[in-house]
Amino acid sequence: MLHVSFRVLLVALGITLSGAFSPLGIAQDAASAPAETTAAPAADAAPAAEAAPAAAEPLSAEQRIAALEAYINNVDAGAGLSDAQKGSFVYPAGPGHNAWIMVCAALVLFMTLPGLALFYGGLVRDKNVLSVVAQCFGCAGLVTILWVTFGYSAVFGEGGSPYWGSMKHVMMEGVGGAPDTNYCYWVSESVFAMFQLMFAIITPALIVGAIAERMKYSAIMLFIALWMVVVYFPLAHMIWGVDGLMNGVWNGAAKIRSIDFAGGTVVHMSSGWSALVLCMILGPRKGFGKVPMPPHSMVLVSIGTGMLWVGWYGFNAGSALAADGIAANAFMTTTIAAAVASFVWPLIEYIRNGKPSILGFCSGAVAGLVVVTPACGFVTVKGALIIGVLAGIVPYVFCTMVKKALKYDDALDTFGVHAVGGTMGALLTGLLADPKTNPNLLNEAYAKTNGLVACIESNTLWIEQLKAMGLTLVLSVVATVVIAMVVKAVVGLRPTPETEDVGLDIVEHGEAGYEG
Repeated sequence: MLHVSFRVLLVALGITLSGAFSPLGIAQDAASAPAETTAAPAADAAPAAEAAPAAAEPLSAEQRIAALEAYINNVDAGAGLSDAQKGSFVYPAGPGHNAWIMVCAALVLFMTLPGLALFYGGLVRDKNVLSVVAQCFGCAGLVTILWVTFGYSAVFGEGGSPYWGSMKHVMMEGVGGAPDTNYCYWVSESVFAMFQLMFAIITPALIVGAIAERMKYSAIMLFIALWMVVVYFPLAHMIWGVDGLMNGVWNGAAKIRSIDFAGGTVVHMSSGWSALVLCMILGPRKGFGKVPMPPHSMVLVSIGTGMLWVGWYGFNAGSALAADGIAANAFMTTTIAAAVASFVWPLIEYIRNGKPSILGFCSGAVAGLVVVTPACGFVTVKGALIIGVLAGIVPYVFCTMVKKALKYDDALDTFGVHAVGGTMGALLTGLLADPKTNPNLLNEAYAKTNGLVACIESNTLWIEQLKAMGLTLVLSVVATVVIAMVVKAVVGLRPTPETEDVGLDIVEHGEAGYEG
């Protein structure tokens, strides 16, 4: 029975015990190829001795079993092949890992649509609920266009510079069913590209929370288009690109040996700090501080929070790029940090005000998810507990006390949760990362070569994290100032005061969220 099961698994991987690898592995030789592929060539073809390729060296049963083990362990299937075999080896996509990342990609999109749309939509006043939904949908469409045309290549095209990828994948050229083994051995590059697209979609959508109810749709779309090119694409390449400046785990030549499992710097710091700058440039909403502006539907906020939490498993556990033990650890630490923070935040409210609010539960959960994002694949349960407690305290202070003292109108607390949470999470990752949870931190070919291993052993990884945090902050802030000025000159930033009074739903979109 065990032998039969192994045979079934091997066939599922495109491996057979009686011949060479199928087209998903070692190219078939002439004897095993379909008859039509070995038909006689046309009369003007080159002589057979020159045209016939050398037969691929078949794999032994031991090599095929080793390939199966490589699939199960998410390692290089070609590591044990001879030079002759490697010359004709095509990496197959592993069905289990591929299926997991496809599900994770859908979960991350689910975070934006409808998760973030409902979460933000419930937090604004009812006259602006559809404007937030429209902005989330607009992000999905616009970013997809940028990603497919050149963005994916700018981030993950190897052979570029430490700051910007090559243009080898423009219009998704060469992106198909085979894995790009620079990033994952068993996931189709097409699936990997779509998974990463969902991160690119939600990142600028987070900025919407800080400028909600007071920025024109046209201005937001133009701002996002420019921001993706100037901030997100280069930053994502520097952190996650195989030859990126700050990819401490997978680039042996990285100058900044930082680590970011799922996007603390790339997603949350970049969007959060940009959101603060943009909301300050825009100025406060009309009537801010004088007219009450409570969330119009805490039911929508609660539903949106639940969707974000569920989707975040795709965000964090999916960033392992395999259904393996590292993904399992990220799944566990994500759950713990979010649950602890969602309890601590309303606990503080209860101690201070005597009432734990639904908004407190929701804000705490999102804060916990944000802070654990860069750390989830690198920390233990103990680390996740520490992160959860701090995520329930520090963002709470910024969203209530600091915001009130400095009087900036971060409408939906994008800065307080995402910028503060992402920054704190990046630092905590450097302090709490444990190689026992993720052996890639001690990788001989990359982490040891660039000095990451030495940083971990000397407890100085947090210094590398500070460097990455500083570069992220400066790029996000400076770029946002420049882009906002350009957008203001081209289309203007704010709607008229009359439009703000009536609401963006009716004036900008011709629809109302609620009738009557």
